[in-house]
Amino acid sequence: MAIEIVTLALLSLFVGGSSQKGAWQNAYATFYGGSDASGTMGGACGYGNLYDQGYGTDTTALSTTLFNNGQTCGACYQLRCINSPENCLQGTITVTATNFCPPNNNLPNDAGGWCNPPRVHFDLAQPVFTRIAQYRAGIVPVSYRRVPCVKKGGTRFTINGHSYFNLVLITNVAGAGDVQAVSIKGSNTGWQPMKRNWGQNWQSDSLLVGQGLSFQVTTSDGKSVISYDVVPANWKFGQTFEGNQF
Repeated sequence: MAIEIVTLALLSLFVGGSSQKGAWQNAYATFYGGSDASGTMGGACGYGNLYDQGYGTDTTALSTTLFNNGQTCGACYQLRCINSPENCLQGTITVTATNFCPPNNNLPNDAGGWCNPPRVHFDLAQPVFTRIAQYRAGIVPVSYRRVPCVKKGGTRFTINGHSYFNLVLITNVAGAGDVQAVSIKGSNTGWQPMKRNWGQNWQSDSLLVGQGLSFQVTTSDGKSVISYDVVPANWKFGQTFEGNQF
């Protein structure tokens, strides 16, 4: 079912610096999810249907070292295939972290346990993998770096849960991409910190039904954006609202 997007006129506040490209580092990449990436839907970041959320097939699962217990969900990486001329294709890809590649401790790190700690590994959606490497390769060496995320539209807030348990999924975050802190303000309350429940689902235990809502979102580069009154007082669980962008 398509996401309902409600866009309002907003007042924005921007604090902090901008995201920068990181240095190139070495890793390995595999692929999963099938030729249409249908097997990548859902995932440990909580994004659900990646097509509906705007992530499409340019996505990756991260090994334990990169995933950082879900704190890296939403970060963007640029990758290129290296040191395998028989398998590499020219060019680079940019992907968003949307899932976790779990370790397989029954297999050696260099023979099937690709995502075992301390390996740095990207398990790419199949369509984006085949833009930098031959399908037959299965696994290729890559170089990668963090890059700013470029997204269309504003940051999105999907409100789930029930009266005393508001679970807000935050998606489509530009800039650093990986949300590290969130605060919520009802029209009858002050600012209250939210806590990460899992992935990019953030939890508030306050009774906020019937109040307009504002959010302050902070990403890993220390930059914060406030979306004032992004959610009207007549909101319902399951709705998605679009706020300001980094």
